Amino acid sequence: MTTPQGARARARTEIATAIKDEARRQLAAEGAARLSLRAVARRLGMVSSALYRYFPSRDDLLTALIIDAYDSLGEAAEAAHAAVADAAPARRWVAVCEAVRGWALAHPHEYALIYGSPVPGYSAPETTIPPAARVAMVLIGILRDAFERRGLARTPVPAELAPESRRMADEVMPGLPPEVAVAMTAAWAQLFGLVGFEVFGQFKGVVEEREWFFRHAAAQLAHGVGLVFP
Repeated sequence: MTTPQGARARARTEIATAIKDEARRQLAAEGAARLSLRAVARRLGMVSSALYRYFPSRDDLLTALIIDAYDSLGEAAEAAHAAVADAAPARRWVAVCEAVRGWALAHPHEYALIYGSPVPGYSAPETTIPPAARVAMVLIGILRDAFERRGLARTPVPAELAPESRRMADEVMPGLPPEVAVAMTAAWAQLFGLVGFEVFGQFKGVVEEREWFFRHAAAQLAHGVGLVFP
């Protein structure tokens, strides 16, 4: 039997979901910078004061959308990795990269929200950090597993970068050599650069076979972080 408190909680969740769904439609039509709580309330037939009980400000609503997007992307990456969990590390790496690309192409406006131009006047709170790290954690996990089982090829870093590479390894990627931490950070940036170029149309007239191009590029990133294909 549903309690009154349970019914209220379910209704609150349903309304919050409807608010976010309408906000995503606004993102697609107007962009994040023009997201308006009043416009969302108007489209849902709500008064603004009622909507503020769910999201006190535009920034609170943006934060909720950003966390949802990061979590959705992270879930796609984790599911792709789980589906090939018994494969060689390099194959798992490429599968995760392809899942990132697939999610971005299916959700271009949400991808733009988290990896596009910053929203003027908005500063993301620390609550967005764990969801944002989910893809990186999957890739780091692949590297850590490969390093512990069979080792990784390493590219030395210049002396000037040695202290920073040790800091990155100690603070962000414990268990990995400093050289691998540097390579992983570069590969992470390159992965989202490749995806962003495709999502935002920068490959038009340059790359036509984009799926195969991306797969090759992801394999090159795997080589760059020290993974070797069997």
